[in-house]
Amino acid sequence: MKKKETIIKLENVHKSYFLDNWEEIEVLKWINLEIKEWEFVALMWESWWWKSTLLNIIACLHPLSAGSYHLEWDDIWAVKEEDILAFIRNKKMWFIFQQFNLLPRLSALQNVELPALYHWTPEVERLKKWEELLKKVWLWDKLVNKPWELSWGQQQRVSIARSLINDPEILLADEPTWALDTVTTHEVIELIKSLKTDWKTIVMVTHTPEVARAADRIIFLEDGKVTDCNYELEDE
Repeated sequence: MKKKETIIKLENVHKSYFLDNWEEIEVLKWINLEIKEWEFVALMWESWWWKSTLLNIIACLHPLSAGSYHLEWDDIWAVKEEDILAFIRNKKMWFIFQQFNLLPRLSALQNVELPALYHWTPEVERLKKWEELLKKVWLWDKLVNKPWELSWGQQQRVSIARSLINDPEILLADEPTWALDTVTTHEVIELIKSLKTDWKTIVMVTHTPEVARAADRIIFLEDGKVTDCNYELEDE
């Protein structure tokens, strides 16, 4: 079996924000973190401050205050041009949002297809992809439904299908089971787990222990620092 390579590597990453009076707010404090390709990692958090900041750093959206970030062989810290960062981001990763972010005027099919339009994917290839993806998320009978005609769980499944249309290497899931009931949460998590068989690396933020247990590894952060890179939750 091929050895798994490190796909995300953060070394001594520090991130601060400054108020109008130049007071420094430290959000991330000397984070050291490695994530392997095809790994499903859950990030457990005690504060919303670091979770959004860390995901945005991984997604090449926020610059570092200090430290280094390597995405595969790319030294993200050294890249200053926003168009290059956008290219790396759009080619390699996609977000699964907690609030779905579907366009209300578009059908399920059109929402799934939209990112491929921005990538100038040929129509024949788009048709093949969305057919496969909507079958994969069990929504073949909901092609023409608008988001408001779907349950929250169905909307999240549309969001997951949309995240896969351009075949990204990395999926960044931000509280993907937020506000879902127990049964729907289980369905969505099982769907996300199944994506590993498609050679995806999954980084999921959650504050729910039951959801975190679905991952291969749990990384726990507290007070802006990594306190455990292989965190084991005690059974309640």
